[in-house]
Amino acid sequence: MKLALLSESPADEVGVLVLAEAVLQTEVQRVHPHLRARGWPNVAQVLPAIVRHLHFKTDADGLIVVVDSDDSVVHTPAHEAEDYFHPQCRLCQLRAVFRRATKRLPPARGRDRVMRCVGLAVPAIEAWYLCGRDESVTEEAWTRGQEAGRAPYSRKDLKQRVYGTTRPSLQWEIDCALREVQRHRGDARRLEADFPGGFGALAHDLRQWQKQSQARPKPTRD
Repeated sequence: MKLALLSESPADEVGVLVLAEAVLQTEVQRVHPHLRARGWPNVAQVLPAIVRHLHFKTDADGLIVVVDSDDSVVHTPAHEAEDYFHPQCRLCQLRAVFRRATKRLPPARGRDRVMRCVGLAVPAIEAWYLCGRDESVTEEAWTRGQEAGRAPYSRKDLKQRVYGTTRPSLQWEIDCALREVQRHRGDARRLEADFPGGFGALAHDLRQWQKQSQARPKPTRD
């Protein structure tokens, strides 16, 4: 399977790639988009152009997009209802951007469109990295804190716990991300249990891709 990745930094993309392989239980071939993003607003801004580029200029099967929720609304099962859209949920917003970007694209390179997969790291991707070694860091804990008006931890706290500093270099972010995600390489179910809205959506899309890919007729030779 050939997949492209788009996230808020190159370090995030390194970690997401390993987690995607953990869900799929197979190695994927990475396709690099022609644009990069830096931070949440920029991801949404460059997404349409990246979708078009991947569709017409590459043979990528799909695009994985992952962003931090920060203080925005956490994605929940209620958001999965047909035609439902929460304007403050970043996962809902990115899905909407993707739908608009692909709505009128003609088939290209033997496929109807590039498949989409969106994940939401609550409140930041460092929370995913801590899964399995810090029991206090979960999507439920963050949501309860939001509702009570008292966050159980800050994004700076998470950075400190993962990197040992709140201002890591890019290479140190990559090294730490790879160290942490190795624990999930064989089984991503703990991440799905602790982060059902944001990581669960990612895992669901990936498995749907896999089913579609396996069901697709293979080309025959004359």
